[in-house]
Amino acid sequence: MKPSEFGQLFCECINSHLKEKGVLFAPEDLEALFNRVEKELIYDCVHEVVRLAEGILEIDPSCSEKEILRSVARNIVLSLDGEFASIWIYDSEWNETVVFGSYPLLLEDHALASLGQEVSMEVIATGQNFLVPDLSQERKFTHADRIGKLGIHSMMAIPFSLPRFSIKEIDIQGVLQIYFREKDRNFTPLETEIAEVLSRRVSHVIARKRIKDLQKSHLIKDRIAEHLFLKLARQERIKFKDVFNAVIPELAEIMKIQRCALFSVSEDRESVTLEAGFPESGHGIGKVFSAGAPYIDAVINNKGPFGEFENEMIYPSHLLIRNPGESQLLPPEVKQFLGTQEIHSVLYIPLRVDEATKYFLAFDAQAYHKQFTEEEIEIFDLFGKELMKALKMERMGDTLHDFKNPAIAAAGFARRVQKILEGKDFPEKEAADRSLEIIMNECSRLQELALALHGEGRECVVDMAEILRKRFLINEEALKESGKRNVQLVQKEVASPLWVRCYPLHMERVFDNLLNNASNAIPDEGGELSIRTFQREMWAVAEIVNTGEIPEEERERCLRGESRGRGMNITNRLVKQMGGIIWMECQEGRTKFGIMLPMARP
Repeated sequence: MKPSEFGQLFCECINSHLKEKGVLFAPEDLEALFNRVEKELIYDCVHEVVRLAEGILEIDPSCSEKEILRSVARNIVLSLDGEFASIWIYDSEWNETVVFGSYPLLLEDHALASLGQEVSMEVIATGQNFLVPDLSQERKFTHADRIGKLGIHSMMAIPFSLPRFSIKEIDIQGVLQIYFREKDRNFTPLETEIAEVLSRRVSHVIARKRIKDLQKSHLIKDRIAEHLFLKLARQERIKFKDVFNAVIPELAEIMKIQRCALFSVSEDRESVTLEAGFPESGHGIGKVFSAGAPYIDAVINNKGPFGEFENEMIYPSHLLIRNPGESQLLPPEVKQFLGTQEIHSVLYIPLRVDEATKYFLAFDAQAYHKQFTEEEIEIFDLFGKELMKALKMERMGDTLHDFKNPAIAAAGFARRVQKILEGKDFPEKEAADRSLEIIMNECSRLQELALALHGEGRECVVDMAEILRKRFLINEEALKESGKRNVQLVQKEVASPLWVRCYPLHMERVFDNLLNNASNAIPDEGGELSIRTFQREMWAVAEIVNTGEIPEEERERCLRGESRGRGMNITNRLVKQMGGIIWMECQEGRTKFGIMLPMARP
């Protein structure tokens, strides 16, 4: 068989070299020599390169990128008979390269942080291989004495890239540095080519990982969105805590969560409120925290500095506290609580609306989490956005439910005024004036309820007893309008003032719902509805009592906020948000609802 063009060049090269030595070979002997070299040597060489490349491609893409790169470094060190290798990644934000892994762990990563950095920057800038036969003679390698003590005297640096599939991102540039013991090492073209082939396989492995991560990410995102979509498709009432509890297990593949909480940020950005928690018990729903705590400030204001630190990773997209016991961002009481719960990782995800953080999520895990991928952070962010949707839908439904009370009152009193004005001598002018005042107040409440859909309002100190007295008066008139006249209304001891801090609209909605439920629970044959307020230590207490008992099973559902009617669910949530306590008693044919709110300075 005639040799190929490569074979002919090989034969000519051998023949020329032998002639210089005074040795002559017949053409047929040269062809036989080439055929033997091709079959026994070149085949073995190519087979070995293919085997090494396939070894890299077989690296498990489910490993972290750092683990993948270390596996690559291991394969290349072993294939080229090197001493050790380090992987450098270029950080465009800081315009520097950082060590991302090494094999073997001959030196810890932090000790490698300065060895070869100038060389890696040179390779990034030129995109070309950098071969150093003698490190002691290379000016760009400034720590030859340190590495020389380890018996290492030469190195090669090969560029590679890590693919990114987002249109917002560019490929990440990296450098593979391989170190050898030989001094004045002669790097052959074949050896360099093998190193290049193997380094290029890095991008293939990372691409496979990226594709697999994206597939998993999209699957989890679809499942998260599906929980909310199915409720809407079935025209079911959106209950925020149900969505919260259903979606949390979907995140188990990323983070095994012991606790999760959603916080809202006040308009003045001076405080945050715990809106919901998983599991629900023991979270203190409605509790308000100062935004001055360093970890809260880092999440909601995103001022930086950003980067990876000893105990934290701080980025605009998330804050990961990897060592809660040592973190300077957490106050002592939070550290103590996390310690008792054996929490070793805390992740915070800011949720932005119009570039401002309006909410944020907090995840506690007993497992040690050193970092999360961009895709995983996107999933947490999507989870937070879906929770925001569910929360807004639930609040919108609650607000629409509470529209009916002032709307019924305003319409009823408007009809009363109309009847009064139809008279000639206005004998009920005082009643008309009172009705007009009520109409104006209720129309104002309707406006406040509408604004509440957009988060409008401000906390202030109000007299709880006075608000209950006014709502009791409105309820009395509403009973007359509804034709339910066999109800005896009693104002018992109404201690005033009882100063509490809250959103006034929230307190009005609580009393409206309790009074409306109590009125509806009175039997058709009639009964009594009474109110009472008093102070108990540092608490303001209000009680609403009606004739008629609630079954014990329904009683428990009411106190858990799981009753069939929406009013009690709204009441439970608002009382918790005000930092209060709600209870219920049934005895001697009567039902008593009570709420306690912490007293405030007027």
